[in-house]
Amino acid sequence: MQHPLSSPTPAPCPDYRTQPRAFLRALFDAAVRDAQPLHGMRAWLPAPPKGRTVVLGAGKAGGAMAQALEALWPADAPMSGLVVTRYGHVPPRAPGLAQRIEVVEAAHPVPDAAGLGAAQRILALTQGLTEDDLVLCLISGGGSALLTLPCDGLTLDDKQRINRALLDSGAHIGEMNCVRKHLSQIKGGRLAAACAPARVVTLTISDVPGDDPSVIASGPTVPDASTCADALEILARYGIDVPPAVHAALQAGALETPKPGDARFAGHAVHLIATPWSALQAAADVARAAGLAVHLLSDEIEGESREVGKVHAALARAAARRGQPFAAPCVVLSGGETTVTVRPRAPGVARGRGGRAGEFCLGLAQALQGQAGVWALAADTDGIDGSEDNAGAFVGPDTLARAAAAGLQVDDHLARNDAWGYFAGLDDLLTTGPTHTNVNDFRVLLIL
Repeated sequence: MQHPLSSPTPAPCPDYRTQPRAFLRALFDAAVRDAQPLHGMRAWLPAPPKGRTVVLGAGKAGGAMAQALEALWPADAPMSGLVVTRYGHVPPRAPGLAQRIEVVEAAHPVPDAAGLGAAQRILALTQGLTEDDLVLCLISGGGSALLTLPCDGLTLDDKQRINRALLDSGAHIGEMNCVRKHLSQIKGGRLAAACAPARVVTLTISDVPGDDPSVIASGPTVPDASTCADALEILARYGIDVPPAVHAALQAGALETPKPGDARFAGHAVHLIATPWSALQAAADVARAAGLAVHLLSDEIEGESREVGKVHAALARAAARRGQPFAAPCVVLSGGETTVTVRPRAPGVARGRGGRAGEFCLGLAQALQGQAGVWALAADTDGIDGSEDNAGAFVGPDTLARAAAAGLQVDDHLARNDAWGYFAGLDDLLTTGPTHTNVNDFRVLLIL
């Protein structure tokens, strides 16, 4: 992928008629390019304060956000701080750019000891701040796992177990982050509250439907309207246990988060510097420039990945066969954050591999039934689908036929949540490496 501080000038777009897969990849690249932090950060930077400038942050885009801030912040204005990002997601240093912000790496989506240590250090950096100081918080998706500091009575092992259970449960991101906030010493507004009386300005890249800053990375710098009772209800709904002492603390409201109206947030500001909708619009611009009609369904689509894939397939089949609800040739774009409910495994059957984008593509391919004239790409804009090494996968009119010839059955792979194995066997995975940003799911259908 392009370096996050390099020129945004795109390469010439491939012809969609003769190179449909390359064309779909160009649309994905346009979306990722739009979401690089340097492009949206400049307009929202405050003036340097009378006192210190401390930078704190977490998320998959943390390394690129730190470099963008270093490039834009006045060279003669002191600045220091610490940001945590996912392993392998630190971009190479831009030539001649001085490093003023320390960037460390930790695990995602299941937290580890490195993330715990980073969260402890970040919280410690809030000590001794004054009203003359400025805290710039760089927040992006993935921060929930990377910024892990368990509440009293909860161990790192407990957090890891609960996180895995939430990921496998099919809970949507708002539900998962409600639980995470109430089991944390740093999320759900607690980081910003700890910075008082300093002013806090949060620069965030949205990876959640609706762009709610209180959901992005579990909202470490914004007040939280959810409650301990909400967290308990979610844990009960998905059958996830917490230690008895923690359960009792939730029942008593002892783990409540800072709420809207809390005086500690007075004067704080939150700015969205990249969003899913803007990224989809950038992809749409490329498609329109190629002469195609573009239909943007939504940037807030949620639901079970395979079922969302089936709905997209129904739209594509109707358009390809009857010219309704869209006339071909056209492009259909959507974003959001779908979920995958991991199915129980039979004894001796290995756990499948893959993430939301791959499972969407399995459901899509199954429901398209080899429909002529339809190509698709679904990918995660951070370059990592779930915990695998691919960003997503391609689907074409010949996907099912090639899979059958290779002995791959879509029903079998869906039953095992094994999208990676299916598309790897067809050489249809999209592998980009880390993109150094994250505006969540990207899906595009090309209908000819």
